[in-house]
Amino acid sequence: MPTSATVAPDALPHPIRIVVVDDHTLFRRGLMALLARDASLLVVADAADAGQALRKAQELQPDVILLDNHLPGVNGVDALPSLREAAPQAVVLMLTVSEDANDLAAALRHGAAGYLLKTMEGEALTAAVHKAMQGDSIIAPEMMGKLIHAYRQASAPVAPDIDVASASAVSAGGQDALWASLSPKEKDILRGIVRGASNKEIAREQGIVETTVKIHVQHILRKLGVSSRVHAAVMATEKGWG
Repeated sequence: MPTSATVAPDALPHPIRIVVVDDHTLFRRGLMALLARDASLLVVADAADAGQALRKAQELQPDVILLDNHLPGVNGVDALPSLREAAPQAVVLMLTVSEDANDLAAALRHGAAGYLLKTMEGEALTAAVHKAMQGDSIIAPEMMGKLIHAYRQASAPVAPDIDVASASAVSAGGQDALWASLSPKEKDILRGIVRGASNKEIAREQGIVETTVKIHVQHILRKLGVSSRVHAAVMATEKGWG
């Protein structure tokens, strides 16, 4: 049986309240300990299957649900609609070992705000939670190429907050102007984003530090008028840039 985390004292007036759902006890407890290192995050409960997760979500109304896919009984992707109905305001982030494109597509179709892999670094996970709370769609860099492929095939929706219709409405001249507004280095970095490369990988390829890549990414997003690297990758793919 999962063990609920102890709620922090009043010293944290507005923490991000999280429910962790994973059937592996050791991983679940390790994840809870990792999240506890960030004072702005508070694990209010954990669950080992979809049924327990549903009850906890309905009872506690968390801000974020970290959801594994491979659960006993009902898997995480199939449980998504019920979880979102039970806690409508909660952001659901898949955290799984599955790199299957069908799982990614199903998760986005059912309303997941992100799809993360368990191989990611701890700091990247906590950063992803914060970004998701700000309204971003978070996709693991390793899954970006599969997301783009799904978009190209038009067989699965892209991340929930990507306005493909608006991107398609940009005139040919406007598209050219947007591409021309990017520096050569920014174009190279955007190509890396489309390939699904992480900031660290792009930094290594470009011979620059990771912090510089982050700054370039911010400039790219601002120039393209999009809110996340997922948006930027989809736009670049649709327009055939690079």
